[in-house]
Amino acid sequence: MSSLVLTHTRYQLLETIRIPIAVIGSAFWPAASMLAFVVPFAGDDPVVATYATVSMITFAVMSTNLFQYGIGVAADRAEPWDPYLRTLPAGAFPRFTGRLLAGLAMTAFSLLPVLVIAAVFTRATVTPLAFLAAAGVTAVVAVPFILMGLTIGYALPQKAAIVVAQVLFFPLAFAGGLMTAPGQAPGFVEHLAPYVPTGGAVRLMWATVGDYPFNAGSLVSLIAWTIALAGLALWAYRRDEGRRFS
Repeated sequence: MSSLVLTHTRYQLLETIRIPIAVIGSAFWPAASMLAFVVPFAGDDPVVATYATVSMITFAVMSTNLFQYGIGVAADRAEPWDPYLRTLPAGAFPRFTGRLLAGLAMTAFSLLPVLVIAAVFTRATVTPLAFLAAAGVTAVVAVPFILMGLTIGYALPQKAAIVVAQVLFFPLAFAGGLMTAPGQAPGFVEHLAPYVPTGGAVRLMWATVGDYPFNAGSLVSLIAWTIALAGLALWAYRRDEGRRFS
């Protein structure tokens, strides 16, 4: 890994850490959702609690990256430091990769309270091997949501990015089936969910930690979304570059 990528990753993490409320907020909402919706209603059933915890993990991955990058990148673009960085000869790759790695680090931090709550207040269970597999899958499914946030952040000004991130937030959670147990969403959601990013992500997570059947369509859909969002993020970056520097 190049030193430029590591430098950009460190820079992005330091920028986030210097605003404590951003760090606290990324961990608060997933934890609050666990306490409000999972512990009271599913905590005593090991299978349901495990699936619900995984749903909250997917929820956290989506919300952390959608808001952190959808709003954060748009805010960065309004600062004088961002145009200066864009004039440097390093190109887009180190910045994009640095943001991806920083996003994965922040995602991991936001998930810690969810895991602690699941371990202490519910009967969710998972084998050590499944836990390690789920950690790897979580890193993979975080990528399309980081790219989605980057697309919003580079394509829109700050005020518009806030609105778009908020508008996408709940529909993505609902359409992906994150609000219900596996197989219990309304019929149209069950048919649609495997083909939206949240639905594909959570189904891979369910299959990793339990007996939920693996859906190859979910994996193909998630790969397609990742490729499409990578293209959109790069397009938005280049479009913003052309507008402001040409």
